[in-house]
Amino acid sequence: MFLVFLGCALLKERDKVGFGKEGVQKEEIQKDNGQKEETLKISFEHLLRARILLEQRDYDGSLKENQQILSLSGGNPPKDEALFNMGLIYAHFGNPKKDYGKSIVFFKKVMKDYPQSRFAEQARIWVRILQENEKLSQTIQKLNQVIEESKQVDIEIEEKKREKAK
Repeated sequence: MFLVFLGCALLKERDKVGFGKEGVQKEEIQKDNGQKEETLKISFEHLLRARILLEQRDYDGSLKENQQILSLSGGNPPKDEALFNMGLIYAHFGNPKKDYGKSIVFFKKVMKDYPQSRFAEQARIWVRILQENEKLSQTIQKLNQVIEESKQVDIEIEEKKREKAK
């Protein structure tokens, strides 16, 4: 009986100390989980700062915070939200460095890499809106060009009328 208890106690002690393959693996898993939790905590702190900076219209600062999240999180959340936020920053009407092309790239990355994310459908909507906006901008440019050409033709017609009147 004593040997049974002694054997059980030694086995429990081996698991605590981490002897044997299983003990080392358990210890490594616990260590990895601790690191992942710490990384996740830091990522969410960056996310909070990024939101605050965006509300304060510090677009560059918010962009940097979101980039920090990308470098920390690997392929894990909140990377999807950071990518989405970067798309918003580049699409933001108040951002003097707005770039709809870059915005679309970030939104498409969310859709492709994180199709199950809560941000994927919002990203899809943004892409459609920005693409439609681009088409409308091109149409407006073409129409303005036609208007300018028409004005030039009108000026030429008026000049010819004046010449004939002389």
